[in-house]
Amino acid sequence: MTQQSIGEIKEIYKSLSAEGYAEFAKTYETDPRAGVVALVKKAEKAIQKLEAERARIEKMRCFEHRFEEQYTYICGVDEAGRGPFAGPVVAGAVILPKDTDILYLNDSKKLSAAKREELFLEIKEKAVAYGVGIVSNERIDEIGVGKADFEAMRTAIAALSVPADFALTDAFEIPDLSIPQYPIVKGDAKSVSIAAASIIAKVTRDHIMDEYDAKYPMYGFKEHKGYGTRFHSDMILKYGPCEIHRMSFLKNLLSQNPQ
Repeated sequence: MTQQSIGEIKEIYKSLSAEGYAEFAKTYETDPRAGVVALVKKAEKAIQKLEAERARIEKMRCFEHRFEEQYTYICGVDEAGRGPFAGPVVAGAVILPKDTDILYLNDSKKLSAAKREELFLEIKEKAVAYGVGIVSNERIDEIGVGKADFEAMRTAIAALSVPADFALTDAFEIPDLSIPQYPIVKGDAKSVSIAAASIIAKVTRDHIMDEYDAKYPMYGFKEHKGYGTRFHSDMILKYGPCEIHRMSFLKNLLSQNPQ
């Protein structure tokens, strides 16, 4: 049998999924060629990182484990968009399988945009159920962003196709929630369910703001997602607010440019 070239083995390594590193290392561990030895070492490091990530995710399931004997469908819930000058606040609610194998879940702010998009699709594919709640800028101006946050979270939980019987929340209890709940400080970094919900909320909101960028390109929504950057503030002063700006957030800024 003709020996594989190092180039061919490199291509095999490039095509590996996370589950393939162990088999690769076992297959080529006796190959003495320096290039192959280096690839085997690389695979072994990848295995170590994968094991560490699985351990981290298992640690993040501790709150789900704490309540899973008492409750059947535990959802995590979180919101995105509390602070921007423009756009809605968006909440996500996610029920994950008890044996979830989704890796790299974390506070959405700690993930790259590309990783969030990847996990967004994986969560939607593997979740028992997920729901989204969206509260408009007009409603934020009407009731305040704190109440709007809670409204979005209640809506997201109600939108679950499989009703949750318990909720894990990020830091705060949600008023008027019809199911029991447990708040976790910095929950989006400590609970897989809340982390998944934070990703659903963040990516959904980013997509909304990308759509508004096409309609109102002068504000740069695609870049800052409505947050109060210097560029965004300058464009508001130059062009005035548009239909998705939160007027209650702009009082101080607009007072600099009375018209």
